[in-house]
Amino acid sequence: MEIADVVKRAYAMPLTNPSFPPGPYRFFDREYVIITYRTTREALEAVVPAPLEIDGEPLVKYEFIRMPDSTGFGDYTESGQVIPVRFNGEHGVYVHSMYLDDDAPIAGGRELWGFPKKLANPKIVNEGEVVVGTLHYGSVLCATGTMGYKHREADREQVTAALNAPNFLVKIIPHVDGTPRICELVRYHLTDITLKEAWTAPAALDLRPHVVADVARLPVLEVVSALHFTADLTLGLGEVVHDYLAGAR
Repeated sequence: MEIADVVKRAYAMPLTNPSFPPGPYRFFDREYVIITYRTTREALEAVVPAPLEIDGEPLVKYEFIRMPDSTGFGDYTESGQVIPVRFNGEHGVYVHSMYLDDDAPIAGGRELWGFPKKLANPKIVNEGEVVVGTLHYGSVLCATGTMGYKHREADREQVTAALNAPNFLVKIIPHVDGTPRICELVRYHLTDITLKEAWTAPAALDLRPHVVADVARLPVLEVVSALHFTADLTLGLGEVVHDYLAGAR
């Protein structure tokens, strides 16, 4: 393989057999269970990276997401935490943690955008009149969310506005000597959104300590609200909005 061929083919690893195809990526019938809860400001201040700022109250959105049909990434489930933030006056969310059960979206998410993805076993199931979300890391139960099944229709405009808001990530790629080669604040958007249904109901959330799946680092003080909805959407590619290493080069 010639040098020019390496450069031409090098969009992902491994070079000759990448773990995922080029994007963007379309999702069909994506199912969300999002439980918003109040935590401590001190806990958020310890994990939200500048130049992002905590947006108002110390809130966290714990998400269980079922992806039954997506281009390139297939069928998988995800769970994690996002935090409402501001960036230069723009309201959005910072993606703090993500746990999922499929290799391709883990590799693609980390390599392209910098999603903080780890391999685990999240689930969403319906049990009678309750929607149940769980996250296991190995044999250990780390998160349980329960929500009433389709009690009241949610405000569709608010749900769509939240989906349209920008999302922020910290992308880290180390150098071969272990020092950071890339350390950037990345912004991305969901696009071409078709909201199919949206519901709200009472909910409960239990987060348990785990040394690797540390969702309990942001403790639950009070559940504020919950949403259960499905949508078709496109995961757009990102842009760098801050380079943490710019002054060090």
